[in-house]
Amino acid sequence: MESTLPLPFVVGIPASLDGLSEGLSPAEIACLGTVFVVATPDNLPQLQSLLKTRGVDLVPFVDCSALTSLDDIVTLLDLGARRVFVQPLQLAELAQTYGARVAAAVSATDANAASLAAAATVEQGGLLVTDFDISAPACSALLESAAAKASPLLLVRPSPASVGTAASLAAFAETANRIRAIPILPSTTLTTSAKSDASKVSVASLLADAWQSDRPDKLVTTVVTDQSGAALGLVYSSAESVAEALRTQTGVYQSRKRGLWYKGATSGDTQTLLRIGLDCDRDALHFVVRQEGRRFCHLDQFGCFGDLQGIARLDQTLRARKASAPAGSYTARLFNDEKLLRAKIMEEAEELCDAKTPQDVAFEAADLIYFALVKATSAGVSLADIERNLDAKALKVQRRPGNAKPKWEEKVAAKAAPAPAAAPVPAPTAAPTTKPTSAEDRITMKRINVSDVSAAAIDEILRRPSQKSSEAIMKIVMPIIDDVRTNGDKALLSYTHKFEKATSLTSPVLKAPFPAELMQLSDETRAAIDLSFDNIRTFHAAQKEDKPLSVETMPGVICSRFSRPIARVGLYVPGGTAVLPSTALMLGVPAMVAGCSTIVLASPPRADGTITPEIVYVAHKVGADSIVLAGGAQAVAAMAYGTESVCKVDKILGPGNQFVTAAKMHVSNDTNAGVGIDMPAGPSEVLVVADKSANPAFVASDLLSQAEHGVDSQVVLLAVDLNEEQLAAIEEELHTQAMALPRVDIVRGAIAHSVTVQVPTLDAAMEVSNAYAPEHLILQVENAEALVPQVFNAGSVFVGAWTPESVGDYSAGVNHSLPTYGFAKQYSGVNLGSFLKHITSSNLTAEGLRNVGGAVMQLAKVEQLEAHRRAVSIRLASLEK
Repeated sequence: MESTLPLPFVVGIPASLDGLSEGLSPAEIACLGTVFVVATPDNLPQLQSLLKTRGVDLVPFVDCSALTSLDDIVTLLDLGARRVFVQPLQLAELAQTYGARVAAAVSATDANAASLAAAATVEQGGLLVTDFDISAPACSALLESAAAKASPLLLVRPSPASVGTAASLAAFAETANRIRAIPILPSTTLTTSAKSDASKVSVASLLADAWQSDRPDKLVTTVVTDQSGAALGLVYSSAESVAEALRTQTGVYQSRKRGLWYKGATSGDTQTLLRIGLDCDRDALHFVVRQEGRRFCHLDQFGCFGDLQGIARLDQTLRARKASAPAGSYTARLFNDEKLLRAKIMEEAEELCDAKTPQDVAFEAADLIYFALVKATSAGVSLADIERNLDAKALKVQRRPGNAKPKWEEKVAAKAAPAPAAAPVPAPTAAPTTKPTSAEDRITMKRINVSDVSAAAIDEILRRPSQKSSEAIMKIVMPIIDDVRTNGDKALLSYTHKFEKATSLTSPVLKAPFPAELMQLSDETRAAIDLSFDNIRTFHAAQKEDKPLSVETMPGVICSRFSRPIARVGLYVPGGTAVLPSTALMLGVPAMVAGCSTIVLASPPRADGTITPEIVYVAHKVGADSIVLAGGAQAVAAMAYGTESVCKVDKILGPGNQFVTAAKMHVSNDTNAGVGIDMPAGPSEVLVVADKSANPAFVASDLLSQAEHGVDSQVVLLAVDLNEEQLAAIEEELHTQAMALPRVDIVRGAIAHSVTVQVPTLDAAMEVSNAYAPEHLILQVENAEALVPQVFNAGSVFVGAWTPESVGDYSAGVNHSLPTYGFAKQYSGVNLGSFLKHITSSNLTAEGLRNVGGAVMQLAKVEQLEAHRRAVSIRLASLEK
């Protein structure tokens, strides 16, 4: 039997491979590769996550017949589903665009199943038949229809009731193969053992039954290749060797003389098994391996057919040189000098673009590939990784326009422009020290004048940069939260491995006391942290209440209020594009001052699994119990629900991106979590009010100090009665200072949705500011203190020319964890009270109950709460006895 699939069966798997406890393991499934998943509206987020992470490595077939949204189906194709099976009515619309990657799905119990099977063509991508029962009469017509012609790909999925035992499952597989169909076998019913047992069918036996061998011992010829497809050698396999190879995920073959042959067991040149399959005629087995050690062949060559050639050989050479390049060699320079490598890549790219003849194009392309692979190798990226990305791009069905970025379009246009007519050569002049900047390249904020637009237009102009819709965010966040809540440390670690690339981590928590070697800091950094720590502690300690509040509201009725620390707090310290030990200070110091008994920090680790030493030092100073080595929604979920290693907390505080904020909002609304949060938060922002007295350099520096946080940050300047010259001076400072910043590309993105608003008066400025409710409000005006009484909505205010927002971010003492996105209208920034809860108490004497009891009983009567009324009346009656 011929087949376009590498296996005589397809492995049915759930939408997530996490938590598989029966049948094949995720690693064994990966070696088989071809999988089948049923998509439903409920499991769509998990399935999309699976395809994003494993779509290229696996060969996924997806049953989409339960999905009604064509957009959802197209998204699965775009994420790497090799083929989707849809309702027959959906097929006509999708097949026109996506061809053979879309096929029909029909139930065997459907009266039209036989006619659909008979009409199926190769162009239509085949057919999926579900609910297949070999003993059911309804399947007879379908069997006859499929067997009567050379059908295209035909997948059959058994009804669960028909395959309750290993024997019935094996019979189903045999019947499917007899009618040239591919059976779908659940991973939970398969085993990598050499033989089937009462409950599981052996994968090796299924393969052995399918392969064609002309040898009496049924050994099958096996071609061994590496990830790039380079042939390493030719060997033999048996059912037993295949079973052992799958079980160990290594290269295990069958020696005709010595039995099982564990490749590299004596030489050390072992293999990691990546994929196994059959050829189209099923008379040869194919092993895809990652060759470890020096080589496959026993001779001094990489494989039995000779050494690698071309790009594969270059990849092998560069990886070897990265490990042991001679000091001072050109390759060592390229690996260690990022500027040199960048220059060479750009140089060779331009030379390739300029090449004309086929010979020159080939020569320059080879040079560019060389330097590109040096870049990849220096970053730990292999040729196989690059090919995997190429494969992923080839599977995309949703394409971007593909236009070049403006700066490259301009560069090409300038180079292609015809030279001007010859002119007399002028006398030599000194070369300019800087390249002239075009208007398009300048970093500048757009301007509006409140006198020219309506109030509604101002609101629209000051709208924050759009974030993902809450629905879209929650589709991403919810599966992560559920996974961590269900699977604890295992899930938490897997997300840290995935998102932070910290694959060496074996525990998601660093517990106190923290090792001194993780807190190695320069004297200057340690002194800066210590000074900031002291100022923040001083300011927050001053917020403590001197004594409990106690008021006698009427004779004999004493009401009081006292505070107690929240016992367990979780402090989220973001990672990402900047290291933020200041956030650890701003959250940890108030928690310490408040007296919280358990302080847990959470912060994404670096790729090597460590936390930046500044954050560990702060955690040590504030007396933190542990640091959760995770970020994002997974860290929030771990602290909200607790895991085997992460302590469940009572309140989560700290800023984060939109996914962290969504996770915080969700867990705070889940009564099962029993956790509070400080506030919703979004991208950083600043509003500067500047009048004629403001220093343009100061204004520009304050705007840029927030713009460098991220491309979704927003900065606003309220220019109070400034003329054109004064505005131009600020704009010039903004551009000049921005171009000198290492994060200029981020600044450029933030400035793109930032604005200067021209207002005539300070009163008008404060009206706009209070409506905007900025996270940071900077008053660079004459007599700035006098303007503070007009501030009603702001996270924190910075008063006067000598108070840059940076001092609040780090060392002044005020807290920098502040409400953003306009939430300053409803929320305060983090303060000592954020780590306290206030408890009220009432204490009545008999006289007090007599004085207030009548009112209580009357109101209880009005509300028809008789037990409430009686709780007072019984006591009053006892006083009369």
